[in-house]
Amino acid sequence: MSRHFSFFRSPAYGWVIVLLAAMAMIATLPGRTHGLGMITERLLQDSSLQLDRATFSYINLGATLIGALFCFPAGWMLDRFGMRMTSSVVVGLLGVVVIAMTHAVGVVQFAILISLTRGLGQSALSVVSISMTGKWFRSRLPLAIGLYSMLVSVGFTSAFVWGYRQSEADWRTQWGQFGGLLLFGLAPLFLLLVGSAPDEAQEPLSQDGLTDQTDFTFLEALGTPAFWMFGIATSLYGLVASGVSLFNESLLVERGFEKDAFYKLGMMTTAVGLASNLLTGLLATRVRISTLAAVAISLLSAALLGLPFVNTYSTLVTYAVVYGCAGGMVTVLFFTIWPKLFGRSHLGRIQGAAQMMTVVASAVGPAFLAEVKVRTGSYLPSIVALGLVAAVLAVAIAVVPLPRREPEEQLGPVLEPAVSS
Repeated sequence: MSRHFSFFRSPAYGWVIVLLAAMAMIATLPGRTHGLGMITERLLQDSSLQLDRATFSYINLGATLIGALFCFPAGWMLDRFGMRMTSSVVVGLLGVVVIAMTHAVGVVQFAILISLTRGLGQSALSVVSISMTGKWFRSRLPLAIGLYSMLVSVGFTSAFVWGYRQSEADWRTQWGQFGGLLLFGLAPLFLLLVGSAPDEAQEPLSQDGLTDQTDFTFLEALGTPAFWMFGIATSLYGLVASGVSLFNESLLVERGFEKDAFYKLGMMTTAVGLASNLLTGLLATRVRISTLAAVAISLLSAALLGLPFVNTYSTLVTYAVVYGCAGGMVTVLFFTIWPKLFGRSHLGRIQGAAQMMTVVASAVGPAFLAEVKVRTGSYLPSIVALGLVAAVLAVAIAVVPLPRREPEEQLGPVLEPAVSS
C-alpha cells in the first residue's frame, strides 16, 4: 500500500496526470459546440423536442452564457477540495446530465439540460482539465502542456471519427453511450488514479523571479494588467476560432473555393497545430512567456488580415499554416500562462476566471460574424476588424509588465530575476 501511495508522489506520476487531464478535456465534448454539432441535425429532426433552427441557436447562445458561470465554483472546488474529488464529481455529474438529456422532451427540458452540459462540460470540466497539469508541474510545465495539447488534439480527432461512424444512429443512443462512459468509466477512474495534491518535493517554479513564495491570490491576480491583457488576447482567439470554425465552409465558398476545401483546411490546420503545440511547449522553457504570446497573436492577426487575399490553393495552404501555428501556440500558452505568472495556490479560481472570459467570447464569435454577414453580405469586414484588434493586442502584450512581488512582500529571501527586463 505504501508503495502505491509513493507512486502518487513520484516525478513520473506527473506524466500520468498529463494523460488524465487530456482525458478530462476530451470528456467535455458533449458540452462543446463541436460535440453538439455531431447531433445538431438529428436534434432538429426529433419531433419530441419541438425545435427549429432559430430556437436551437438562441438556446445554444443562452446555454453557453449561463454555463460560463460554472467556471467559478469549479475553480473554487479545485483549490478547496483538490483534483481527485473535483475531477471525479464533475465528470460524474456531466455523465448524469448527458444520460438525462437522452430522455428530454420539449424545449424547456432540452434548454435546461443543454445549459447544464455547457456548464459542466465546456466550463467546469475544462477548468479542471487545464488546472490539473498546471497544479502538478513547475519547471517542466511548458513541455507537459505541449504534450497535453497534442493528446487532446488526437483525442478529439478520435472522438470525431467515432461520431462520424455513429452519424446514422439515433442521437439518444449515441449520447447515452457517451454519458455511460463518463459516469461508469471515467468518473471512477479519476477517483482512483488522480492524485489529490502535487508532489511538494518537485523543484520550485521560476519565471522572471517568481517562486511558490510569491503566489498571487485570486483578487491580486485580477488586479494585475497582465491577467487582463493575456485574458483578453486568449479570449479574442476563442472568439475568432468559434466564429470561423462554425462558418468556415461558407467563408471558403465566399472566397471562391469548393466545399471540399473546408475539409482540406481542417486537416492542414490540425496537423500544423499539433506540431505547434509541441514546439511552443519546448520554446516556453527558454523564451519569455509574453514574447511567445505576442508572436502567437501576431500570427493570428496576419492570418486574419491575409484572408481577403486567399483565392488560390497555394494561398489557402499559407493561410492554414499561419492560422494553425497561431492556434497551436495560443492553446499551449493559455494553459501555461496562469501558473507561470501567478503560482499554483489559487490557480483553480484564476484559471476559472480566464476560462469564463473565453467561454463568453466563444459564444459571441459566431453571432458577430453572422450579424456582419447579414448586414454587409460578406464575412470579410468582421475578419479584417478582428485582425486589426489582434495586431494592437500583440503590441500591448509585448510590453505589458509581468506581475512581481515587491521585495518586502515576499515571505522568503529575495530572488534575483533570471533575466532583467
